Amino acid sequence: MNYDVIVIGAGSMGMAAGYYLSKSGKKILLLDSFNPPHNNGSHHGETRIIRYAYGEGEEYVPFVLRAKELWSDLEKSSGKQLFLQTGVINVGNEESDFIQNIISSSKKYSLPVDIMDSKEVQTRWPGFSLPNNYIGCFEPTSGVLKCEESIQAYQELAEKNGATIITYSRVRNISIKNEKVTILTDEHKFCSEALVVAAGAWTGQLLSMLDLELPLTPVRKTFAWFHADEKVYHHTKFPAFAVETSQGMYYGFPSIDGAGIKVGRHDGGDPISPDESMLAFGEVEADKGDLENYLNKYIPGIQQLKYGKTCMYTLTPDEKFIIDLHPNYSNVAIAAGFSGHGFKFSSAVGQALSNLIISGKNDVDISQFAINRFK
Repeated sequence: MNYDVIVIGAGSMGMAAGYYLSKSGKKILLLDSFNPPHNNGSHHGETRIIRYAYGEGEEYVPFVLRAKELWSDLEKSSGKQLFLQTGVINVGNEESDFIQNIISSSKKYSLPVDIMDSKEVQTRWPGFSLPNNYIGCFEPTSGVLKCEESIQAYQELAEKNGATIITYSRVRNISIKNEKVTILTDEHKFCSEALVVAAGAWTGQLLSMLDLELPLTPVRKTFAWFHADEKVYHHTKFPAFAVETSQGMYYGFPSIDGAGIKVGRHDGGDPISPDESMLAFGEVEADKGDLENYLNKYIPGIQQLKYGKTCMYTLTPDEKFIIDLHPNYSNVAIAAGFSGHGFKFSSAVGQALSNLIISGKNDVDISQFAINRFK
């Protein structure tokens, strides 16, 4: 079976890429080992934060602003509400790089950010309890994306455009000869003119078939929901948040549709093979205790655990993304290593992958995500 482009991995990045490629009129095939959206990768868990004044570095801002435009386009095209404007508050020591990057990027790009001391934060949102030396940077235009619903929206639109999606189809071999791509699965052989690899924690395994070794480390991560007083923590009253503490970086969401407060820890995590059976939430002693210790100190009104889940981050050494063409094959585009902060960008990543395949370049600068930085 022959296609113009094959996309391996139909999660957040791959499904978006399939949609944008399908808009160009090309014959597209998406392959996934599971049935997206699913619980085996990095895109599940109902919600993701989207913020624009970016604590990880102001160089991300043009790319996330493009993502913002594309999320709005997806809402219009799909007829689904995928974004909740809860606002996002980033909290930490005023001198930290994370907080300073937020302040500097908000000034450089004229983004609305309200800077508050800890008392002002606690007055506005009594659910918080913060050290006196912390400040809050509240971004009112940011908020929460519905991650699994977004993937479903891209899938529906891609299929309307004629894209084919084959699930439960694991890729066993990739070969390229005379610029023609051949993919073997357990049951089929597929051929194409071009290839996109966006398979999350499995990307390293797949690229090794094309003689490319990237420094990608999958790690086990956890997050959990806790019972919450809706009068205080409902999403119309309480923002999404990221709090940089001396113990680590934590993030969370207000209660949406009665789900309760959702909390996770961004840093840390144990390296894991994506094919090994991952320990469920609670099977590691620190899973529950770490989050409860954080809540006791910073959001003390939250106590009782509802349930927790696991997922995977795929880390690069610098925790920046990889979005680039294969150094030896100009018809292979790669998206990998999103290091736990990629979903908000996935609309723009999908468009960038499509652009790389069609023209070899993207209209928003993505040079900071190039593969050659690891040489």
